[in-house]
Amino acid sequence: MPQTVLLRCHDLETTRRYYQETLGFHARPTAAGTLTVERDGNSMIFTTEDLWGKPPGLSGTIYFTLADVDGYFAEIKDRVVVAWPVQNMPYGSREFGIEDCNGYYLAFQQGA
Repeated sequence: MPQTVLLRCHDLETTRRYYQETLGFHARPTAAGTLTVERDGNSMIFTTEDLWGKPPGLSGTIYFTLADVDGYFAEIKDRVVVAWPVQNMPYGSREFGIEDCNGYYLAFQQGA
């Protein structure tokens, strides 16, 4: 089942450029001053609105499943902050992680 998260960002235009130009996501403005970014059926919505009374932040990692995690890592690794390189994890996943322009940790794992 597809899942979408809504996250606060520092700046919509900076976030749009990062996700579109650096990560190769499709980015489009959406309702009420939000930005939706999508790649391979994965999506996130960003807003600059202070809906939660807190600065942007998340104490976790957002996972995306891709068909070719090794190819995607090779494509973006020199343009991003790599949190951990592509590797086989002890829990059976092949994945890598990055830190995005808002300080969120994203992991990209190999899909079937």
